Amino acid sequence: MSEEATIIGAGLGGLVLARVLYRHGIPVTVHEAEPSPAARRQGGMLDIHPWNGRPALEAAGLTEGFRELVLPGRESYRVLDRTGTVLLDRPDDGTGERPEVQRGELRQLLLDALPPGVVRWGHKAVAVRALGDGRHEVDFANGTSVRTNLLVGADGAWSRVRPLLSGATPEYVGVSVVETFLFDCDTRHPAAAEAVGAGSLFALAPGHGILAHRESGGTLHTYAQLRKPEDWLAGLDPAEVTTRAAAEFDGWAPELTALITASDTPPVLRRLHTLPAGHRWDRVPGVTLLGDAAHLMPPNGEGANLAMLDGAELGEALAAHRDDVESALGAYEQRMFERAAAEAADEDIYEVMFGADAPHSMVALLAQAEA
Repeated sequence: MSEEATIIGAGLGGLVLARVLYRHGIPVTVHEAEPSPAARRQGGMLDIHPWNGRPALEAAGLTEGFRELVLPGRESYRVLDRTGTVLLDRPDDGTGERPEVQRGELRQLLLDALPPGVVRWGHKAVAVRALGDGRHEVDFANGTSVRTNLLVGADGAWSRVRPLLSGATPEYVGVSVVETFLFDCDTRHPAAAEAVGAGSLFALAPGHGILAHRESGGTLHTYAQLRKPEDWLAGLDPAEVTTRAAAEFDGWAPELTALITASDTPPVLRRLHTLPAGHRWDRVPGVTLLGDAAHLMPPNGEGANLAMLDGAELGEALAAHRDDVESALGAYEQRMFERAAAEAADEDIYEVMFGADAPHSMVALLAQAEA
């Protein structure tokens, strides 16, 4: 394949694809809406799985660099009820089966592994159209455009590329999230730090819960999750968001509610969406999708891993079929569709976490996984 591949989106999946193509000598550019790598905080902790995330990083030739990013002790987790009573406490066993890294650091590892100029910052896709014969044109908000024989949408939930392939649009799953950060936790927020422990915390009850994990540098990163209508908290300022979210946890242990009320940053409200289970499309020449653009699901620990494996397998397929891009895309999509459908068929994690039997349902699930 001598034509340049054009990737829309510099998330983990798009960057793994770019890195694999680069390793095989296939020219590639990545167009990213954000103005720079440091434009915003890049999510929280990721556990990198041996069945998808780690093989993707191996294909990218970055296993050693990845190992240097692993934070020791972060595979521990605990489940609490609303009173702060610990129902399940599992320390990190040191096996490294699901090592934890920070998403931003992993993204930077991928960026550093690409030559300068491959990622073009400040290129927000605003329009995409087919030109015929498998060629496509992308217009960017900065007034530039690009034409390409191979277009890959790695541009997330609200992909601009997806409509070329599918009429599916994300739907709200009924869960909203208020995201907060506490810094220097052991000194400034010792009770909350003690509750979270060395790794991850699940404090759950029917209809809502607090999920938190310990990042590097003494940061506690929290997601207060609630089953609410999509317009919940719409139009409120940050202080009102904090007040309203905290009120939903009235009567909970103070070391848990402090994860919301003592935030050192303004709260970020997120609404969780999903694409239909089993989402797929007929082969369209010259274009495909990966990651959330292809199979958006509620966060369950698999999304980033799946996106990276998508990128790795697409890159390897293109390298194996250099003179037949359509065969490469068809082979990739078939495997990706099957993988995403299998993941979507797994147990509804939100029913486990926030259903009528929470938090005991979560304890049972984790105990079963260990058996």
